[in-house]
Amino acid sequence: MSAPATAPPTAATPASGGPPGPLGWTALLAPLASGLAVLLAGSATGAVVQGAAWVWHALVAVAVVVVTGAVLVRVRPWLAAPGQLVALALLATGWFTGSGVAVVLPGPDALAELGALLGGAGQQIDTGVPPVAATPEILLLVTLGFGTLAIAVFGLAVTVAAPAAAGVPLLVVFAVPTALQSDLLPWWSLVAAGAGFVLLLLRPERLRQAPGGIAVVAVAVVGALLVGTAATAVGTAGRFDATGGAGGGADGSIGLNPFTSLRGQLTRSEPRELFRVQGLQRASYLRALTLQTYVPQEGWTAERPAPGVPLSGQLPPSTSGPAAEQTVQVDNLGFRDYWLPVFGDPTAVEVASDSWAYDAAGGIAYSERPREEDGWSQAMRLPEPSAEQLRGAGGPVTVDRSYLDTTGVDPRVAQIAQDVTAGEATPFDRAMAIENHFTGPGSPFTYSLSTAPGGGGDALVDFLTRGRTGYCEQYASAMAVMLRAVDVPARVAVGFTAGDDGPDGRTITTEDAHAWVEAWFPGYGWMTFDPTPLADGRTIDPGYVQQAREQDGGTPAQEQPPAPEPTAAPPPPAGGDEATPEPPPPAEDGQEPGPVAGTWWLPVLVGALALAGLVLLALFPGFWRRRQYARRAGIARAGGPGAATAAWDEVLAASRDHGVPVPPGDTVRAAADRITERHGLTDRAAEALQQLVRSVEASWYGAMPPEPDVLDGLVDEVRTAIATGAPSLRARILPASVVPESVRRTRNGDMGDDDGGTGVDDTSPVAGTSPGDEPADAPRR
Repeated sequence: MSAPATAPPTAATPASGGPPGPLGWTALLAPLASGLAVLLAGSATGAVVQGAAWVWHALVAVAVVVVTGAVLVRVRPWLAAPGQLVALALLATGWFTGSGVAVVLPGPDALAELGALLGGAGQQIDTGVPPVAATPEILLLVTLGFGTLAIAVFGLAVTVAAPAAAGVPLLVVFAVPTALQSDLLPWWSLVAAGAGFVLLLLRPERLRQAPGGIAVVAVAVVGALLVGTAATAVGTAGRFDATGGAGGGADGSIGLNPFTSLRGQLTRSEPRELFRVQGLQRASYLRALTLQTYVPQEGWTAERPAPGVPLSGQLPPSTSGPAAEQTVQVDNLGFRDYWLPVFGDPTAVEVASDSWAYDAAGGIAYSERPREEDGWSQAMRLPEPSAEQLRGAGGPVTVDRSYLDTTGVDPRVAQIAQDVTAGEATPFDRAMAIENHFTGPGSPFTYSLSTAPGGGGDALVDFLTRGRTGYCEQYASAMAVMLRAVDVPARVAVGFTAGDDGPDGRTITTEDAHAWVEAWFPGYGWMTFDPTPLADGRTIDPGYVQQAREQDGGTPAQEQPPAPEPTAAPPPPAGGDEATPEPPPPAEDGQEPGPVAGTWWLPVLVGALALAGLVLLALFPGFWRRRQYARRAGIARAGGPGAATAAWDEVLAASRDHGVPVPPGDTVRAAADRITERHGLTDRAAEALQQLVRSVEASWYGAMPPEPDVLDGLVDEVRTAIATGAPSLRARILPASVVPESVRRTRNGDMGDDDGGTGVDDTSPVAGTSPGDEPADAPRR
């Protein structure tokens, strides 16, 4: 008679140890390939981080992860990912903190330092545009990001041996660059990523999977580009429609996050020319857009402009009263954006494209998607009321009441505004009092591209009471809110100063990016005020501002040059007495600069841990299946009682994983015939399976246990042929054999039909039967 396909389990002693055999592809080349794939795919990081320092940090992080994983996967495959996470934490502690226990162990102080660094990185991301400076905060993110990505790729490509699936985590590399701006992603980074993915697939027995792998990476790259155009990240805040981009900044554009873009333009290492203007008789600000909505703790936000009229042709004026009229020609040198910058109060614009509209209430010329024009001509009114005329302006407020909205503004800001304007009877005098508060003689406020750290509370209150250092974003934001607090309609304008005058007209560059304030007066409209103490004469004071200062006998405060942005460094340990590396602003007596708020990193850390948990959970079935194989292979290699059962169970599990379950009622020989036919086994593989069948029957019913080092080679021969004949990612990531048969039967409500069954319960302990243990229902011959 013939033995049944499965034997009743009895206790057997599993062999210990990891995967057998000498060091081969999996042990040597696969870990190396996984690390190289991550580094090649990560080459796109150069589009968002300045310099080459990030390369060194990425290389070290990936090397630590790969070496740790290569060692641990030989001990126990399931140890690889946890061990790699520990190694990455030790690396971050030793490299970026100065208070680790024994240098590398993350104690409370070291965790506080890492949290402060992550909080600082969040602030730099919020206020920076690509490419951002390679500060310690950003380099910590690079180290953790590349390390985490390397863990995921290693788990899929090496531990689970499913390299094609590793294309999914590699997709993450493209998310940030494509979310910023498509032309920031150099073509060679796509080629490098594709080469890295193909490198993962170059395993001799998997060359048949190469076309599929190439298709997967192509889909991954296209998907990343599509995801990036719909996502927001560093320097982005939204879009008008699904086809435009929201970026802006270092290339000169302003985009939908104007203050982030301003900082990016002002911190460029090399200025970029944007416009050349001819015919401008008097210096005037070039306005791109105005901001109407202030959100406490977030700042001024750009919104969709109101429906407007076509830009080409005559335009309705938004100001009245005395004005100078002139026409200018603007030549575009590479500015591409949603906004078409205009001077003053435009009355006519001639531009080639008919896709532009003009919102007269907001003073904004805009398009539904970013565009680049060769140039345009503009006729305009430059209002010239006197200080006395604006003091005498009276009448009802006819602009949208939202220009007076102070909902959610800290009461301390309103109190400061009232104190500054105390005794001022007219809206114009209140506006001048607030501007002089920032620029007048003796003002404690200073100009710097690096804002001073606050005390962790309201950012606007911190700027007005503690920091008192910033650039145009802080000054324009503060003055506009303060004007509203004293009943003067106000908004923030974003654009450019008038640039430098030359023989070919005025040249405006990224260095001229600026923000200022516009206040509304009955009968006159929106008038310009600039509270920022700029350095090199770029401040444009309208005639009414100059007159008011002359009448008051005052002069502007000494304008200060922009302080160079300091090199960021890790903050001191929590609780330390040292000051932060940034030079603090002048503080009032008894006040110490407060620490940088560090709560931003907490949700990011929680999200990262949750993502890591999901990755580990997704990889667990593959880890468990590898553990089953290692245990059974060890028993089969050792020979003796139980070896035949372990070897046969592994063959049944491999067949089940690749879509051919063996019903429990099949005999060993029937199961072997089914496996041979359905998997197309031929030659050596088919002969190996027949040898295994004879060994199983001899062991179970002939009391002839196999010798050591016999069955494991037969099992590997059959397993390899099954996997090669029916390659499947699911077999590597979600192998069917890890589901107990009892669970499957309960779920499906059957007892193992011919093709729909899932085979034996391979999660039960490896077992074998001796002749004395033969079951009562004797196997069939």
